[in-house]
Amino acid sequence: MSMLEIITVDKIIKNALEEDLGWGDVTTDSTIPADAKISGVFIAKEQGVVCGIQVCKRVFELLDSTILFEIKLEDGQKVQKGDILAQISGSARNILKGERVSLNLLQRMSGIATAANKYAEAVRGTNARVVDTRKTMPGLRVLDKYAVLTGGCHNHRFNLSDLVLIKDNHIKAAGGIATAVATAKKNLSHALKIEVEVESLEQLKEALEAGADIVMLDNMSLDMMKEAVQITGGRALLEASGNVALEGERSVKAIAQTGVDIISVGALTHSVFAMDISLRFV
Repeated sequence: MSMLEIITVDKIIKNALEEDLGWGDVTTDSTIPADAKISGVFIAKEQGVVCGIQVCKRVFELLDSTILFEIKLEDGQKVQKGDILAQISGSARNILKGERVSLNLLQRMSGIATAANKYAEAVRGTNARVVDTRKTMPGLRVLDKYAVLTGGCHNHRFNLSDLVLIKDNHIKAAGGIATAVATAKKNLSHALKIEVEVESLEQLKEALEAGADIVMLDNMSLDMMKEAVQITGGRALLEASGNVALEGERSVKAIAQTGVDIISVGALTHSVFAMDISLRFV
């Protein structure tokens, strides 16, 4: 991670610890001797893809630098039920105080990475790449998007300053696709790409004529996507979006086979199932 990312992660962890500890862990401090030591293991209770193990370690580094945290499996590795991800030993009080925050982050990130890996495998052999969206947990975007990358998918824009993405409400407020694109080109740096969301093939043609770099095909049928690929003829990148799933009529594989370049999946981060991981004392 870059220095900025490290600072951001530390801020996330400190905020989480402050939220969880409040004025102190009254249970731990009233039942566990101050000098008590303990050892434990982080263990997977289901199969998946590990992500966030360094973040988990950092929780305890910030709490107590004397705690020993030994990583057994790195981010991106696939695990089975019963696999040990890391070992930990040190102050029983401080390990207990960091337990929930460390597990919350590790479980969420591993859940995202596991889901991303399934989507990445589903489009293997096609030219499409699966990307995330901004539908992340507020305050956790850097971790959510890192987890998507760890699972084998890709990141869309990180925030509103990365890309001009003209959606339906922008189009209405600006007075049409052509006007919105022309105004954006006039007001912004040439270095920023312009993406336009369209709901019909007529709008697609208008976006192409306006000079969009990327066109988002919103909730189009598979047949419409295939036709959109033919109409575009490589003049712009095409992104499919809306109700993408692993299986079913709008499966990510079926969409990839239409010839689109990008498939955005909000479910990677907004509907994630946390991976079941526990900290067991030994």
